[in-house]
Amino acid sequence: MNRNDKLQGILWDNDGVLVETEYLFYLANKELLLRYSLELSEEDYFEWYLKRNVGAWHLLSDIGIDEEQISELRAQRNALYSEKIEQAQQLALYGVENLLQTLHGKVPMGVVTSSYKEHFEAIHQRLNMRQYFDFVLANGDYAQSKPSPEPYILGLNKLGKRATNCVVVEDSPRGLQAAKAAGIRCIILRGRVTAGYDFRGAYTIVDNTEELADVLMNLV
Repeated sequence: MNRNDKLQGILWDNDGVLVETEYLFYLANKELLLRYSLELSEEDYFEWYLKRNVGAWHLLSDIGIDEEQISELRAQRNALYSEKIEQAQQLALYGVENLLQTLHGKVPMGVVTSSYKEHFEAIHQRLNMRQYFDFVLANGDYAQSKPSPEPYILGLNKLGKRATNCVVVEDSPRGLQAAKAAGIRCIILRGRVTAGYDFRGAYTIVDNTEELADVLMNLV
C-alpha cells in the first residue's frame, strides 16, 4: 500500500482484539490442567498457544493420558470456556465498538479468528459488533489455522482486495506470522498476556484502542 493509497480492507482477529476473552481462554486451560496437578503459567500459555500454536496437551501426554482422553478433555475445556464467556460481565474491549462504528461504511471489514464458531457466536450474541463486518471466518472455515497464512488469504479473497491494500489487526505472534506470510501489513494491539513482547515485523504496535483508532483513521 503506497503512502497516498486509501485503505481498502481491514481483517480483524477476535480474541484480544475485539473482545476481552484471551485471558478467559487461558483460565479455562489452566483450570483443566490443575485437575491433574499441572500448572499452566501465563508465560507458558503465551509461548504454547499464542506463539507456537501447540497448546498444552503434551503435558497430559507426558503423564500417560491417551489421545482419546485428551479429545474428551478438550471438549471439557471448551465447555469451561463457554461458561466463562457466559459469566463475564464485560466482553468488548473498551472503545472498540465506537471505532468499528466510525469505520463502518468507509472500508470493508471482516473477522478472521481461530475461535470455534460456537464460542464466537456465544460472545457476539451479547454484543452489537457483528453488524459492522461483511463476513466472519472461524475455526472450521479453513484447513490450517494461524500461523498458517491460509485464514488471511481466505479473508483477502472474501474482501476481493489485494494484500498490499489491506491491514490486519492482531494481538499474537502467530497472528502476526500469519498476516506477514499472507503479505498483509499487521497492526498489533498488545494486551495483558502480550504486553512485554516486541512483535518484530509488525507494521506498528499499539497498546490501547485509542492508539489503534489513530492509526486506522490515518489510513482510511
